Amino acid sequence: MNFTMAFKMAGKSILGNKMRTFLTMLGIIIGVCSVIALISIGKGSTKSITESISQYGSNMLIVNITGRGSNTMDPETMTEFIDSNSDVFNGVAPVASGSGLMIKYGNKNTNTTSLEGTNEKYADIRNTHVGSGRFLTASDVEHRQRVVLIGTYLKQELFDGSDPLGKQIKINGYPFTVVGVIEEKQDSSKSSTDDRVIIPYSAATRLLRNATIRSYYTQARNESTVETAKSRLQTFLYKKFSSTDAYSILDQKELMETVNQVTGMLTSMLAGIAGISLLVGGIGIMNIMLVSVTERTREIGIRKAIGAKRRDILGQFLIESVMLSALGGIVGIALGIALGNWLGKLLSISAIPDIFTVLMAFSFSMCVGVFFGLYPANKASKLNPIEALRFE
Repeated sequence: MNFTMAFKMAGKSILGNKMRTFLTMLGIIIGVCSVIALISIGKGSTKSITESISQYGSNMLIVNITGRGSNTMDPETMTEFIDSNSDVFNGVAPVASGSGLMIKYGNKNTNTTSLEGTNEKYADIRNTHVGSGRFLTASDVEHRQRVVLIGTYLKQELFDGSDPLGKQIKINGYPFTVVGVIEEKQDSSKSSTDDRVIIPYSAATRLLRNATIRSYYTQARNESTVETAKSRLQTFLYKKFSSTDAYSILDQKELMETVNQVTGMLTSMLAGIAGISLLVGGIGIMNIMLVSVTERTREIGIRKAIGAKRRDILGQFLIESVMLSALGGIVGIALGIALGNWLGKLLSISAIPDIFTVLMAFSFSMCVGVFFGLYPANKASKLNPIEALRFE
């Protein structure tokens, strides 16, 4: 029996019981769909985070003071060091952070907003621009001015999109004058980077009741001076704290590598969990194929009696198994792309799967069909024709 005939017979058998065929393919469909959708989301998240980090440039360094008690670094000391090494540094921005702050204007308020207390260098180092108004100035920091820049989410939420410049809002009960609106970055959504306020760090330490600043963003002159800048920072900080445990220095390259490593592990884990569905689907195929062998025992006996060889029977049932997994894989791919695209829009990330992911999922589904179809096919091919003809 040639391949074309075996293919036609397998197709006829599959179409002969549509409901059973659909239920058999369901495990493969769910598995392939899950693999494609989850890997797409994982890769989309990685791309989104990577783009978000890379927009700050590859020459930014982040210093975190990790110890407690005497392990502190005041902004004046850090600024003095950076200024004395201006041949490799562009500047430094101290950052005092807070979250869950109550922001109020008139009878409207929100408490999801994050706060960053910093200086005038922050705009260049963190690539933060104002859509209207101005950024912080050195005078604002020096005189502890209660001025604030707000994100576009707060502009919409508190001011209904009208011009907020010059108006006064209250942050945890303290009045601040709006001097600028930060340029939109994430569709002005709640709890995003557009849902934040920026004030002078000198005012932030009082507002947050914490005079200790433990984070500093600094910027090397260019990519070629990053290693030199990092080395000088390490020497300076070690001399001050006498321990490498008291501080950490991250550059953009390390940050990107860490992000890629973590998201890669999460993507692989999610793909592995989704892959279990494919194995379950394969077991379903094997189960149905064994049932099919039992139901068609007499048919197999007749075919053998009129000259069908063992390889003909083996090929017929193996082709049938592979067709089931292939059809399930195709449907799963279509649903996976649609689901990934829908979830991507929901999460505001690009989650369109690449060709490698699609081919990998389809190839795996085909392998599942071969692996779990081999035993039933082999069992069918070994049936004794005389015993098969006697089967009722």
